[in-house]
Amino acid sequence: MTQSRLLFTLMAMCILFSAVAFSQLDTPRPSPLGKIEQAVGIMKVTIEYSRPGVKGRKIFGDLVPYGEVWRTGANAPTLVTFSDDVKVQGNSVPAGQYSLYTIPGENEWTIILNKKVTGGAQLDEKEDLVRFKAMPKKTLQPVETMTFSVTNVTNNTAAVELAWENTMIGFGLEFDVDSRVMAQIDEAMKEPYADVASMYYQAANYYYTNGKDLKKAQDWVIKSLDLDPEAFFVWRLKAQIQAGLKDYDGAIATGKIAIEKAEKADNAQFVKLNKDSIAEWEKMR
Repeated sequence: MTQSRLLFTLMAMCILFSAVAFSQLDTPRPSPLGKIEQAVGIMKVTIEYSRPGVKGRKIFGDLVPYGEVWRTGANAPTLVTFSDDVKVQGNSVPAGQYSLYTIPGENEWTIILNKKVTGGAQLDEKEDLVRFKAMPKKTLQPVETMTFSVTNVTNNTAAVELAWENTMIGFGLEFDVDSRVMAQIDEAMKEPYADVASMYYQAANYYYTNGKDLKKAQDWVIKSLDLDPEAFFVWRLKAQIQAGLKDYDGAIATGKIAIEKAEKADNAQFVKLNKDSIAEWEKMR
């Protein structure tokens, strides 16, 4: 190999190694990826998005123009996934993944759920599933990096909120958790699947906390205690159900057993809870 050819080969290798080294640098993204998952009862909502920053710019009405479709994030549309059928601000939405677009306005936004989740950031209106209006609010303080959150979570409902710069926009979610749970309970109570103390307790507790048939809940809590008589929290639930049935004498007697069991388990919190409840029930009998 001639000297000039050797020099050329070495230079080429240096350029190659430099390119490889540069391609392996791990530097921060201008708009970092974000993902949140939130359980709503036994359902789940997931939001995946890129998070642009304000970086000294005016955002809404300038960088993000009013009256124009926005992919609601950087790089690609935000993706929202619902594990189950859901009502989004009153609109029926089947379980699945959707792209989220918005049309910001100074006094009103349009929220768009679109069935097309791949293929770029351009909205394909033919794939729109629902559109609805939402009212923007001012944030209590500036938000530098665009942020999604799921707030006000209950067993059946939640709110999705987007905050950036000085603006917050949100919409409600409502899952039919009750129907799913009731179907599970009906199936679980079929023998031989339900011969487990915790299953009877869970069914009784769900009925009690959701205002359902307390007599049926009482039958189940008694069955749970037959299978596990040392469960102090189940004794408390039995007392609460009795009080719900206005059997205050029975609730007080059961509450005292619950205190004994909780003391035996060294659970001071449940001891206090039962003592406080008994004091209330004594006023009601």
